[in-house]
Amino acid sequence: MTRRSIAMATAAGCAAILAGVVYAPRVLRAQQAQSPLPIHQVPSTKDGGVVVMLCDGKTSMEVKGLKTGESMSHAQAVEVTRELMAQWQREHPNEKWQMAQTDESSQPVPAPSAASGADVAKPSGTVPSPENTGKAAAKGMQQGDTYASFTDRDYKVWKNETDSFVAEGKKIFHSDKELGGTIGVSCDMCHPDASNTHPETYPKYQVQLQKVALLRDMIDWCIENPVKGKALDPNDPKLRALEAYILAQRKGVPLDYGKH
Repeated sequence: MTRRSIAMATAAGCAAILAGVVYAPRVLRAQQAQSPLPIHQVPSTKDGGVVVMLCDGKTSMEVKGLKTGESMSHAQAVEVTRELMAQWQREHPNEKWQMAQTDESSQPVPAPSAASGADVAKPSGTVPSPENTGKAAAKGMQQGDTYASFTDRDYKVWKNETDSFVAEGKKIFHSDKELGGTIGVSCDMCHPDASNTHPETYPKYQVQLQKVALLRDMIDWCIENPVKGKALDPNDPKLRALEAYILAQRKGVPLDYGKH
């Protein structure tokens, strides 16, 4: 083989390797984007009922008499989730988990009136406002130069829209129907007032998903598994509202991404 042919072969090999290096991440990203969220294999039914699992991916129980495709009443769903939580607590005696709604934030939050600019009742972790920041609303005060000046009307629109979005997320969080559930279970039954969701710890590795997850990834996983519904699109207004409500409940808690 001549020196020229050796050089040409070497150059071709390098080009092929380079192409593979560039192409491989694209393929990996495409595969990751297309791969569905993992669904845990719940234990097999023993008496023909439906097996319900907590969002830990381990704690489960069979609801006798509940057939596939049937939904429990609200009272039945609450009883089942309480029993599941009691089971979890027995297996984790040193762990703390809020198991009951204890304040007025468990009541439905009315949507604000855009015309009147009226305030809404706030959940226990509220969105920023003059009342809970200690700062008076003033024109021309905002972070950054892009929004360096705004009017009282701008502030009212900002506050009403934000509060309304959080209120919508709370409504969905407390409704199995809004979540698209099929067995009558809603998020608040295990996470009253969005407790024990710890949005400030995301992104973090989640064993259930076998990957580093964002908060919305875990919301979708819970909808697919304990709630037994269909995962929401990342840009679905319902998923965004749920994320907003959960984050609002942890206002003031320092970010601590990656914490287990």
